[in-house]
Amino acid sequence: MQTHIVPVGFDYDRLIAPLVRDQIDVDSVILLEGAVGSEANVEYSRHLSKKLETDFENLLGAQTERFVLEDVYNYDDAFEQAYELITAELDSGNEVWVNVAAMPRTVSFAFANAAHSLMVERQEDREGIHTYYTAPEKYLETELAEELREQIALLEDLRDGDDGTDDGRLGDRLESARDLLAEFDERGTTIGAKEIDGKHIVELPVASFSNVKPFEELILYKLGEDGEFDSVSELAESLARELNEEYTDSFRSKVIYNVDRLGPGGKGYIEREEHGKSYRTRLSRIGELWVRAHSDDTEE
Repeated sequence: MQTHIVPVGFDYDRLIAPLVRDQIDVDSVILLEGAVGSEANVEYSRHLSKKLETDFENLLGAQTERFVLEDVYNYDDAFEQAYELITAELDSGNEVWVNVAAMPRTVSFAFANAAHSLMVERQEDREGIHTYYTAPEKYLETELAEELREQIALLEDLRDGDDGTDDGRLGDRLESARDLLAEFDERGTTIGAKEIDGKHIVELPVASFSNVKPFEELILYKLGEDGEFDSVSELAESLARELNEEYTDSFRSKVIYNVDRLGPGGKGYIEREEHGKSYRTRLSRIGELWVRAHSDDTEE
């Protein structure tokens, strides 16, 4: 089964046209609506989401669900929701495709990075996780701007009593504005799905990284629970107490080795700041997100 996770912004064609044109199998779709912004923005996104729900079912025969993202500018919440949604689909044995063409960049990056993280962590599912982008054939914003310029010129002529503003010119402008707004209401801010190298979707490649090992997980959870440590030795002592192990040079060396692997020169989950002869040790931003995304697993 193929599940497509589709954050909905102000686009229609880019979210469904490439799947229809490239005849991609779509068994189920998860549509995500943004709930932040003006009332008009929220209502417009909801309108497109309803239309997409209907067309995914009618055109592709896909089972469709709709979810709400409470704050489209909260990267951490979006990352966590993306991680949970993708994980649930993988656990159900489904192949997952994540469309990052629409929605604010915070959501697109959060969903792309969540998919990336799961590719790293679940090597056995790596081939079943995809992120992709679709370029539009045309942006309606530029046409809307040109239409406004024409309307301004017409209004200026009317104000100045220009004889050139006959009924025919008024009718042309009125018809053009109505047609453009109708197209905007129907299609959103863009039209079409541009073909690139023979396809309408561009899958985003992901580099290969090492997975987090069990002892590394303990270190990350410890930093997530206790925050910053003034030195790696202090972190090692705290871990030893928690694990009921004797604090020896060997154990300390083991912690130092794994912190180095998790640090800037390794996996990037830990930051280290020089402080005298020691290094303050704390989670990096991606480290915080890793702990947050996996915290439910440890509680269970």
